[in-house]
Amino acid sequence: MAAPSASHLHGRPMRPAECAAFVMAPLVSFLGLLWLLLRGEVPLTKSLSWVPSLGIDFAFRIDGLSALMLALITGVGVAVFIYAAGYLSGHPHQRRLFVMLTAFMLAMIGCVTADDLFLLFVFWELTSLTSFMLVGFGHEDLTSRKSAQQALIVTGSGGLAMFAGFILLTQQAGTSSISGLIEVVPEMARTPTLSMALILIFIGAFTKSAQVPFHFWLPNAMAAPTPVSAYLHSATMVKLGVYLLARLDPAFGEWPLWQGTLEAVGSITAGWAMILALRERDLKRILAWSTVATLGALVLLIGLSSPVATVAVATLLLAHALYKAPLFFVAGNIDHGTGTRLLDKLGNLRHAMPLTATAALLAGASMAGLPLTFGFLAKDMIHEAKLAEQVEVLVQIGYGVFGIVAVAVAGVAAIRVFWWHPGVSITPKAHECGASLVLPPLILATMGIVLGVLPWVARSIILSAAQAMSAAPIESIDFHSHLPSMLGTLTITLAVGVVVYLFWDPIHRGFDRLAKHFDWMASVSHYSRVVAGIPKLAAVSTRSIQNGSLPGYMAMLFFAITVAIGLMLWTVRGDLAWPEWEWPSLGVAGACIVVALGALLAGGLERRLVIVLAVGLVGYGSAVFFLFAGAPDVAYTQFIVETVFVVVVASVLLKLKRLGRTTSIRGMRRRPWAMVISVLFASAVTLLFVVVSAGTLDPLLSEYFLAKSVPDAHGRNVVNVILVDFRAIDTLGEITVVMISILAAIPILAALRPPRRRQEART
Repeated sequence: MAAPSASHLHGRPMRPAECAAFVMAPLVSFLGLLWLLLRGEVPLTKSLSWVPSLGIDFAFRIDGLSALMLALITGVGVAVFIYAAGYLSGHPHQRRLFVMLTAFMLAMIGCVTADDLFLLFVFWELTSLTSFMLVGFGHEDLTSRKSAQQALIVTGSGGLAMFAGFILLTQQAGTSSISGLIEVVPEMARTPTLSMALILIFIGAFTKSAQVPFHFWLPNAMAAPTPVSAYLHSATMVKLGVYLLARLDPAFGEWPLWQGTLEAVGSITAGWAMILALRERDLKRILAWSTVATLGALVLLIGLSSPVATVAVATLLLAHALYKAPLFFVAGNIDHGTGTRLLDKLGNLRHAMPLTATAALLAGASMAGLPLTFGFLAKDMIHEAKLAEQVEVLVQIGYGVFGIVAVAVAGVAAIRVFWWHPGVSITPKAHECGASLVLPPLILATMGIVLGVLPWVARSIILSAAQAMSAAPIESIDFHSHLPSMLGTLTITLAVGVVVYLFWDPIHRGFDRLAKHFDWMASVSHYSRVVAGIPKLAAVSTRSIQNGSLPGYMAMLFFAITVAIGLMLWTVRGDLAWPEWEWPSLGVAGACIVVALGALLAGGLERRLVIVLAVGLVGYGSAVFFLFAGAPDVAYTQFIVETVFVVVVASVLLKLKRLGRTTSIRGMRRRPWAMVISVLFASAVTLLFVVVSAGTLDPLLSEYFLAKSVPDAHGRNVVNVILVDFRAIDTLGEITVVMISILAAIPILAALRPPRRRQEART
């Protein structure tokens, strides 16, 4: 009964009250955060035991950095939810989008408040799954499906690497608590294992935040609806990798590996992503590449060691959210009002879309870093951070390219499409959007200006966030402390940026022609080749491994076991010892000779019946060995099973011979390889038993049975007591096996009798 109702509800357009109910989720969370901040209850911690045997807790902690991220997630989230209500108004799947957005928001909240690495990983992967569904919202379109698949493969693979890094880091530090790691790791020795853990964590963070060489997936995620793009790019998932690095910065900030890697990767990402933006004509993809560049700049700043760099990180995090979300909303409004986002088709939209043009101007001014905007303050803090220490040339180049092209991108998004167009506008039906599409970008962009004029409003949360990222105390934030030199740098950046903006089209054409010759080297080309190679690899492995040959399966199985035993013995070779030599008894020696003789005969014969008899020698020889080794019960079981096996198999072979089937083994050319694998396997197992027998056995179990045999089982023969009482179920299982073997042999033997004899037997 529920299914038809759910289906009907799923396809029905949402009513305004339903949209308002979904908007209340981020709004209430944002107001709750403000209430906590005003009451001064941050940092706030809460912990419950989750997996006590592994020391993993269900632990949460809200400090300054978490509070800043929560403000972005919930504050920008309110704007995104309102925008989504208007952007997808009347869409039959709007409810599904709201449900996924809410789930994504909760996963992000869990990530930035988790105080345990493994709890953070759970929420981390939840963001990957929910973003996969959000990017693939328009799953009827092949591009959406491929983009969602690409985002999930890249971020999911990085997440697995990061999980391995978490395990190594936890084993080395002895705790999975993030706050505990920040206290312990600075005092630890910089071992190769810890370095490997750090590299694996880098991979996870870089894939999530689209750092080079994993940068290609983020612009392709533009296939998502505009509200999703704005949410992912401005406030949430793509900043999760940056958040993780910033969270661990107090623990690893003094490591050269940490500083060098983050500065190099961040600088290359910041510069290269901005150059790639010049190839694009789609406004959303241009903004997406600028987001990748900003993420690179944030990673670069985290790699700097001065406390003021952490202030710059916090300031840029907030500034980027306040101008990038409005610009994505503006791109969505342009698409909604004109039907296209291509630069070549847009121009002079200020008359048809005045409010959207105003929001674009305000946000673009902040992105370009003009005075009296919050983007200007972010550039001011970045400038101060670079002056606080000697930065590498690569950092100067990467950030320089980022700053220049950011000015040009801001000009394209805020001026070119609204105020100027080199040709004739071909969007005559352009119109302004409704209030739910116009107010979110206007409000967020205005906040970027308000905070630029009144920076003290955001000073407290920025200071608190910066302190959470720094091991050194930060007393205060001094904006404009190097204003003259900063204005000089900004003037040069603006001037060059304006030149790039004015010559955007020639630069685009030239760079596009040049870059086409090197597309085969791009990361996305490698990704495409890897994805295309997976089915081919699967086909080859299926044909070679799952080929339907039972002897082949057996050979691979025994070879794998041999390799595993060899690796195990090799890793502990320093602790191995050889037992003292003892002459075996006559019975044991005779049994070994029989076993060896049976094995050699089985390996050289061709007729299956004779081979079965030879294998029977191995079984009977083993039984004799058990008998003289003091295990008569095992010897008895071996005799029974071996007899039944030989009789049954010999009977089947005789039946096949009567039916005219061959009973000889074909394909003798594989016999040498089988012999080699058999010898290697036997040698490995023998070596394993020999070195194990040289060790000291733990007498705890023997002492237990000796002590409990008489009082608990009333028996003085300890072996019998173990078989009958302590291992009664096991013994029952062995007896059952023997009985089933005998019973299974009866119908087979009966089937071998001639029909006339069976008829006479029935009469």
